[in-house]
Order: sequence, then structure tokens, then C-alpha cells
Amino acid sequence: MSEAKSIRILGIDPGIAATGWGVIEHHSGRSRLVEHGVITTSSRSASYARLSQIYAGITAAVDKYEPDEAAIEELFGGINLKTALAVGQARGVAVLACAERGVTPHDYTALRIKQAVAGYGRAGKEQVQQMVRVLLCLPEAPTPDHAADALAVALCHSHSMQLNGSCGAQAEAASPERRPRMQRARAGRGRRLSAGGTP
Repeated sequence: MSEAKSIRILGIDPGIAATGWGVIEHHSGRSRLVEHGVITTSSRSASYARLSQIYAGITAAVDKYEPDEAAIEELFGGINLKTALAVGQARGVAVLACAERGVTPHDYTALRIKQAVAGYGRAGKEQVQQMVRVLLCLPEAPTPDHAADALAVALCHSHSMQLNGSCGAQAEAASPERRPRMQRARAGRGRRLSAGGTP
């Protein structure tokens, strides 16, 4: 069954030093790049200030590109407790930024993302980046790394929806109601990120 409308997906690769984001548009079994970037924070800043910056950056991306859904990478094993806590906090504010704007966030493990994009759950970073390039028909692999990873998360979600046969239904359901709600949210808040990687 062909899709009646396109659907925009925001992918997020959370991190306290750098949170990657990428927006793709999926239609009729194909995905195209809309925009991508990275929200960077300084280790010299207080943790609350860094989290506020990440929240503002994701909010700005949602407001500007108006995704219908969001996808975010889950925490992975093999990292120490301090790092896990920091990444978890960054992930939490990113999820909150999406939820407050009425964008449904979906969780994906690194294994599932690699399987969806590269066809192999143990694929290396360069292999995943090259497959992101191929799937989005880009002349070269997107950079920086965190932005490329975020696009991989978004592609994973589009792949998941295709398997579930829900892309068209999701777009049809989201489109009529989301735009007015997004406009009201922007009028009430208007947060924008002024640092590098600004949406």
C-alpha cells in the first residue's frame, strides 16, 4: 500500500558533550535528508547549564523542522557509571523536549540501529555512516559523527515503521493536528539555540 503523505522523523544521538540530531523525510519507501547538526556543550559549564543547552537545541530543532515523530538511541552497556548518568540526563532532557512539543519519542538500541541501517548488529561506525550516505542518496557521508549517528537512528525508525506497515497511517494521523499545535508551542516559548549546530 502506497503512503498518502510523507512523514518527518527526528533522530537523536544523546550525549552530554555532544548531542547529535538529524531530520529525515520518509515517503513511498524512500528517505531524504532535511537537516542535521550537533549541540555541543563545554565541560567547563555546570551540568544544569549543559542540560539546558541540550534541551533548548532539541526544542529549536522540533520547532523549526516540525517532525511528526522522534527516535532516540538507548543507553548502551560498557560505560562507567558517571558517564552513564551524564548521558542518561542528556537523553532525558531530549525526550522531554520532544514530549512537550507533542512529538512521540521512540527508543532504539545501538544493536537494532546498526541492524536496520547496515544489516549487521556489530557494524563499525564508518560502515554505518556509509550506509546512511547510501540510504539518503548523499554525495558523501554526513558529518560530524554524532549527527551521522542521529540520522542512523531516524532511518532505523523509518525502517521499523515500514516493517509494521504504519508509515502512511502515522503521517495521515499526525499531519492535520500537529501543525497548529506546533505553532501554539512556538508562540508560547520561542527558545532558540545560539551555539554551533543551531537548527
